[in-house]
Order: sequence, then structure tokens, then C-alpha cells
Amino acid sequence: MRITTTKEKILNAVLIAERVVGKKETLPVLSCVLLDVGREVFIRATNLEAGIEVSVPCESNEKGVIAVPAVILSQTLKSISGDKVTLSSQDENLLVESRGSKTLIKTIPHDEFPVVGAQKAKDPISMRRTTLLQAIQSVIYAASPSMIRPELGSVCLSVTPQGFTTVATDSFRLAEKHAPGALKIEDEVEVLIPLKHAIELVHILERVPDEAVDFFIDENQMSVATNGLRYVSRTIDGTFPNYKEIIPKSFVTEVTALRIDLLEMLRKARVFSGTDQHVGLHIYPKKKIFSATARSSDVGEMSDSIDAALSGDDLDINFHIGYFADCLPGIESDSVSLEFAGPGKPLVIRGVSDRSFTYLVMPLNR
Repeated sequence: MRITTTKEKILNAVLIAERVVGKKETLPVLSCVLLDVGREVFIRATNLEAGIEVSVPCESNEKGVIAVPAVILSQTLKSISGDKVTLSSQDENLLVESRGSKTLIKTIPHDEFPVVGAQKAKDPISMRRTTLLQAIQSVIYAASPSMIRPELGSVCLSVTPQGFTTVATDSFRLAEKHAPGALKIEDEVEVLIPLKHAIELVHILERVPDEAVDFFIDENQMSVATNGLRYVSRTIDGTFPNYKEIIPKSFVTEVTALRIDLLEMLRKARVFSGTDQHVGLHIYPKKKIFSATARSSDVGEMSDSIDAALSGDDLDINFHIGYFADCLPGIESDSVSLEFAGPGKPLVIRGVSDRSFTYLVMPLNR
């Protein structure tokens, strides 16, 4: 094989694929990217649970297939100063040339390289890339990092003809984002994307220029395709919790505040929240007081108040400050509403001007 292409295009493709290669695998070929050269070069990587294929335009004189360690190839391409790069096979090596520099990288037999998951679904669900990206980013932090309960260690994507919804929960907090819009699909479908694959999907969607992506849902796998890229991952065979039942229908205390003021108050409280990361909220509507307190035996204590519109009953309630604040940076509305169901009951956070996002967090028992 022999190809000539731009350093930028080949390096970007290798860096995207490199994140998917297997780590510490007993099968050495899984630590490689596969270069499959025809009219263009296809760069493939897989860790058996997920796979990726990226195409790069090139000038090709000789077809061929070669497997090369991903890390070594990416580091080599990064060190090249020229704009153009030529890659060619030489016996059992890959020769990388650019502007007078030559690097010879030992390859690995590619016969055992697994096939990146075949796409079985015929009809894609076309979505706006930025909409899908925002929907996953809006909830991904609420998924559990543990896979003890796989359905909690995933992002649930539910698709209907009227739009799609992403949801994640670790049982202490829950985030839901609805993206309305007509989709070419007859029946509702739901897929559970494991957290680590959802993270990779975000990384990919941030780096592709296409305005739209095609989403495919197959049995036990999903795939996302853009112009020149396809990402495939296994999905979780399970049922996501019926979370709508735990969202309160009525509230006893409500607060509306500027998001930036609330973030600043919580940022200060985090310094004094100690190792347990607890923050107390104190709402007294008749006195027009909304304050936060935090205390640490090592640092000290703080009490801070901000202006807010208050209604309902007086309330003192405690939260884990991280669980409480994680949703705020992703809310686009300038003002947020905090709706309290009462002592020991969930808090629901929404943007005042954008009701497509809902965040629920459980209080601490103290």
C-alpha cells in the first residue's frame, strides 16, 4: 500500500480512532488501527465492545491493508512538521515520510483484526448533530460510573416520531433532556448506551463538521454515521427505570433565581463544604430570604444569600453540593426555577425559559 494525504486529515482520523483501541489487550492487534487503502484510506479501530471507521481522502497508488500500533502512529504523525505525509508498506513495516523525515514502524499481522460491527438496520434516524450532542451532554454526568446496575450506568435514548429524549440517573439524581422535532420513524424505540460509549460518542460529535448524523438502532448495538465516519457500540439489554413516577407533581416551596447568582453562591459554598460536600439551603418566603450555608472543621463556615423570587412554605434542606450544582452549567436559561416537594423529598430544577430540560436531585437525610 502507498498513500499521500495531508497531515491534518490523517492525524485527526487516527486520534479519533485511537480512543477506541483496546487497552492492555491479550490480542495485540486490538491495540492497533487498521489502514485499509483503496480509492481512499479507511482507518478502523475496535475494542470488541465498540468500533469506529473513519475515511480519509488520499492519493493512492497501491491498495493494501496494514495494522499498526495506534499510539506509535499518532505520536509519529504529531511530530511531523510537513503538511503532506506519505504512508507506505515496506516488508512488515509502515514507512511514514514527510519533508525529508522518515520513520519506520513495525506492524502487526492484520488477519486477526475483528470486523467493526456490521450495520443491520436499513432505515436511519436522521438527527441534527448539535441537537444530539447537546441532548447527551445535558444528562451524561447523571449516569452511574458503576456497572453493578447496567441500566443506571447508561444514557437512555428514547426516539419517537415527535422527537427524542435522553435520560440518565444514578438513583441519587436524574437528568432528562427532550429534543422536539419530526423524525422519520414509525414506532417508539429505546436504547441504553453504556456510559463509556456515550462519552466516546460525545467526543466524536464534537469533532465532526456535519450538520446531520444518521442514527441506527440494531439488536444489541447502535451506530452513528456521518459523512466519512461510522461509530458502532454495544448497547445494554435491559429496561430503564420508570423515572416519570418519581418526579413530583406538586411542590410546597418554589424559588426563581438568576443562574449565575446561584452558581456563584454554590461555588463559594463548595470551598467550605468539607469532605462530605454538604450544603444547606434555607428558604423563608415571608422574610424574602434564600441562603446557603456550608461548614467544615478544617476550613471554617460560610453563609451567603442571593436575591430570588420565593413562594410557599419555609424550608431548610441539605444536598450534596456536586449533585445539586452539576446541572447548572448546561442550562441555557438565564433564570432557573427550584421546585421543592418538601422535607426529605426531591428537588426539581428547570430553566425558566427552556422547559425541555428537567433535573431531579434527592436531599440528604440530616
